[in-house]
Amino acid sequence: MTRELLILRHGKSDWSAGTDDYNRPLKKRGKRGAQVIAKWLQDRALTPDYVVSSPATRAIDTTRRVLQAMALESAEIHTDERVYDASLEQLLDVLRDCSPEAKRVLLVGHNPGLETLLLYLVPAPPMLPDDGKLMPTAALACLTMPDDWQSLSEGSARLLHLVKPSALQ
Repeated sequence: MTRELLILRHGKSDWSAGTDDYNRPLKKRGKRGAQVIAKWLQDRALTPDYVVSSPATRAIDTTRRVLQAMALESAEIHTDERVYDASLEQLLDVLRDCSPEAKRVLLVGHNPGLETLLLYLVPAPPMLPDDGKLMPTAALACLTMPDDWQSLSEGSARLLHLVKPSALQ
């Protein structure tokens, strides 16, 4: 059975909100980015059947906006504290804990963890853009994965798409 992983970095957050990092909300641009990515996913019928998100405000809001824009408001969101400020090993553990029946997982979180995960899973690193940001806010990486969420070794995935909202607008 082919499995896919959709790695989504949260949308642009509002640093002027006067809150701590964990509770920082999305900016208007971050909300738009989530909708643009949702449309891209929907246009390609890339509907997740298992959703994991950091519980940080900007990540969970991004997750909800993507699901709402895809008409998946009733989808269950598995929030996992390990995704916030995650190391590579924590993110691998989160994926290993996904339902064995999950064919397409949407993982919503933060950098640098998501970039580290992407670079670990793909055999050759994608070309860095001029700005040096592989996964800017609201960027989405789509990967094909091993048949078992327990078998996530270095270079075990294949990068299908790396999409940035700015390139789609």
